[in-house]
Amino acid sequence: MSTAYLDLPQLVGARGTLRLPGSKSISNRVLLLAALASGETELHDLLVADDTARMLDALRALGVGVEPLGDTVFRVTGVGGVFPVRAADLFLGNAGTAFRPLTAVLALAGGDYRLSGVPRMHERPIGDLVDGLRQLGADIRYLGEAGFPPLAIRPPMPGRGEEGRAVVVRGDVSSQFLSGLLMALPLRGVETTVEVVGELISKPYVEITLATMARFGVQIQRDGWRRFTVAAGSTYRSPGVLHVEGDASSASYFLALGAIGGGPLRVEGVGRDSMQGDVRFADALALMGARITCGANWLEASAPDAGSLQGVDLDCNHIPDAAMTLASVALFAEGPTSLRNIASWRVKETDRIAAMATELRKLGARVDVGEDFIRVSPPLAGRALQPAVIDTYDDHRIAMCFSVAALGTPLRINDPQTVAKTFPDYFARFAEVTQAVPVIAIDGTSASGKGTIASRVAEALGWHYLDSGALYRLTALAAARADVGWDDEAGVAAIAAGLDVEFAGTAIRLSGEDVGDAIRNEKISAGASRVAALPGVRAALLFRQRAFRRPPGLVADGRDMASVVFPDSSTKVFLTATVEMRARRRHKQLIDKGIAASITDLLLDLRERDERDSQRSVAPMQQSTDAELLDTTNLTIEIAVAKVLDWVNKVPKKG
Repeated sequence: MSTAYLDLPQLVGARGTLRLPGSKSISNRVLLLAALASGETELHDLLVADDTARMLDALRALGVGVEPLGDTVFRVTGVGGVFPVRAADLFLGNAGTAFRPLTAVLALAGGDYRLSGVPRMHERPIGDLVDGLRQLGADIRYLGEAGFPPLAIRPPMPGRGEEGRAVVVRGDVSSQFLSGLLMALPLRGVETTVEVVGELISKPYVEITLATMARFGVQIQRDGWRRFTVAAGSTYRSPGVLHVEGDASSASYFLALGAIGGGPLRVEGVGRDSMQGDVRFADALALMGARITCGANWLEASAPDAGSLQGVDLDCNHIPDAAMTLASVALFAEGPTSLRNIASWRVKETDRIAAMATELRKLGARVDVGEDFIRVSPPLAGRALQPAVIDTYDDHRIAMCFSVAALGTPLRINDPQTVAKTFPDYFARFAEVTQAVPVIAIDGTSASGKGTIASRVAEALGWHYLDSGALYRLTALAAARADVGWDDEAGVAAIAAGLDVEFAGTAIRLSGEDVGDAIRNEKISAGASRVAALPGVRAALLFRQRAFRRPPGLVADGRDMASVVFPDSSTKVFLTATVEMRARRRHKQLIDKGIAASITDLLLDLRERDERDSQRSVAPMQQSTDAELLDTTNLTIEIAVAKVLDWVNKVPKKG
């Protein structure tokens, strides 16, 4: 996978079964509580990703024994509420599920600690949690802007550690503040009550906290969502062995794929018995018309029996993370979809309301936003989703949410590695359960018959056709008209990136002008070969070529269709012919158009072009190792087309 971007082809369907990685929210909670408990805890199916790595690093730095027993199995030796290391500098990246609870626990642990993260973490508010801890006598200082990390924590001043039997905390910014406080309070040893002011958002995540604390022997007394009391003498005890549920938020992407892409698509590791509120994402899909079935430990989604998904108006307090996926599903629904009570999106890895709105609009969606809502309407009737380059804002959920949109258009996902925060192999798993628009790649030497054969194969199949060479010819023509030299890589690449091109039947238009004949003369052909050797030009045209991949399929001809542009082509063909035959064919084409030509000159030009194309450093013309070789020297067009179609028909169909 490129660290810069990942191109996703348009998909024609999604189905299959996959096992989910462990829940991030549960994984970091159980790691911390296992560390604080008395005894050893064996954790199975733990999420292995950036966020849990930050928690593991912090616990080890604090002197906690953590031993890997397998890929997702760890043994944690608890410290009984007292960390052996009393001073540490902890870097927690952008892991809110590590930063917030560790802040609370370390504030009551009686040591000197410094907590920091990436720049975005230093923009995420933590003032309400700090205010609550200070009510309990904690000594916490801001090392930068007040109300935000990084933080310095020192032992409470003498006589202050026992003050405060009640603490007040806001509930309308982040549920992690309340969760962090609750997990830390058993360290005090005295009865303490937390009162929540304002509406508590993301309630299901607090439920996870309460359930996890109960597994470690601490029961919380509660009065609805307003008051929570930790009894005096509460201590954490190891449950021995604990299995982590699959991540319900991660399940949302695959359930959405099944609901839009046909399905059935089943996720295992989370089901109707889950403690995670995000399993109710499946209920939201059902409201939109998807077919949902479930078991104790699995969920399955399929498209509606008839018709399309329908837009909904939904209060999303109960599914704050998974609700982001609904914004992408809305692209495929009839009517608008309104997602309300999502103010917490604004203080996550990025301002998710603003980011989702910006990227959805790139696809052609109509989007309205407010402080705590987003309303998404699909493109107007008759308009398809537009190919787009999606920025991910260093936010794993943005990357995964927008992958779903590939069911409607080709996409480029920038910085795809951001999914490592919670789901490192997400895109590999994504590919296992999706079916891309099929491609037939036909490469070959100049005048070997690529264009004629490819266009006739496309016509026979009823598929789209891409003459990739035309894009390079158009680039050469546009550069010449702009007086930009064909060796000026930056200048030509800029022109390639901004080409106003339209393919309409047999017509090729540049800025509205039919230039089909203009790009076929020998001067422009030579220019096309020169600009095609420039890495910047090829990069500028790569995504544009991939955007031609539309249902029901694409036949693409060129020099590197199989090796570079469409390496996953279902059928790959490389055409060749003797240079003498190719010269005769080119000569006939020119004479038929009334253009004077010399066989001798054409032979020389083709030999020079073959040498240049085979030796260039970027995408040299060569047969892909898995391509079928077809020598057309002595073949009619009809025989060559039949041979390609025979190869196509022998390819097994996925799914």
